[in-house]
Amino acid sequence: MEFGFILTVVVAIIIIVTLSRIVRIVPQNDAYIVQRLGKYSHTMEAGIHLLVPFIDRVAYKHSLKEFAIDVPSQQAITKDNVSLGIDGVLYLKIMDPKRASYGVENLQFAITQLAQTSMRAEIGKLSLDETFESRESINGAITKAIDDASEPWGTKVLRYEVKDISPPTTILDEMEKQMGAERERRVAVTTSEGYRVAQINQAEGDKQAKILRAQGEAESVLIEAQARAKSIMMIAKAINEGGEAAVAQQLSEQYINAFEKLAKESTVSLIPADSSDISGMVGKAFTAFDSLKKNMGDR
Repeated sequence: MEFGFILTVVVAIIIIVTLSRIVRIVPQNDAYIVQRLGKYSHTMEAGIHLLVPFIDRVAYKHSLKEFAIDVPSQQAITKDNVSLGIDGVLYLKIMDPKRASYGVENLQFAITQLAQTSMRAEIGKLSLDETFESRESINGAITKAIDDASEPWGTKVLRYEVKDISPPTTILDEMEKQMGAERERRVAVTTSEGYRVAQINQAEGDKQAKILRAQGEAESVLIEAQARAKSIMMIAKAINEGGEAAVAQQLSEQYINAFEKLAKESTVSLIPADSSDISGMVGKAFTAFDSLKKNMGDR
């Protein structure tokens, strides 16, 4: 009984091991390299596959998904002899599992070393300032260099990204000073520009104010002259229409009002000799009016 149970277990184990060597299920986006008696036989892609037990074996397994390799930090010297610490990350994909298996001993190690050497070569072509300003061009150049070099290994380099660039402490201090000086320069330029604009605006405002005042004064003089001319024309019309007595009376009233105003506003009064004779003053006003009318008639 016990022997039969043990035999059953042994047979079951043998069957399971045999099936595991015969039947292989390859997941999606994976590829298995099969060797037959130590030599490449074929590549198994996603699905169920049968192997010859004890003759075929899966030698390599590859993922066909895009994956990333971290490129460790290293020292690179720029064109102007500045030592930089620089690292990055590389994104690639296996396109040919066979060449990826037999083209290189350690694919990730080889790709990492190739990325570091390409990075140093590209940094050596640039100055310090260009290194900070040209990350995209650096990434593109390194990607192309690694992709061309790794093509025999059955891989496709999709992109390379510089993660960090670390210049020496002395360079960082100088860059901080340069940035501070640049900020001060911008502040000074902005301040002077604001002052210039303010002065221009003020001068423009003064100019406009003077122009407006001059225009106002000119319009005032014009209106006053027009009013005076209209008044004179009305007086002349009244004279021509027989209003001599009214005009003479108006002149006499203005004559008397003028002396009255002078007496109120001044401490010294000039009183005509015949100021007590109002009729005489009126008569003089009429005499002056007759003389004015005669002169106007002569002209």
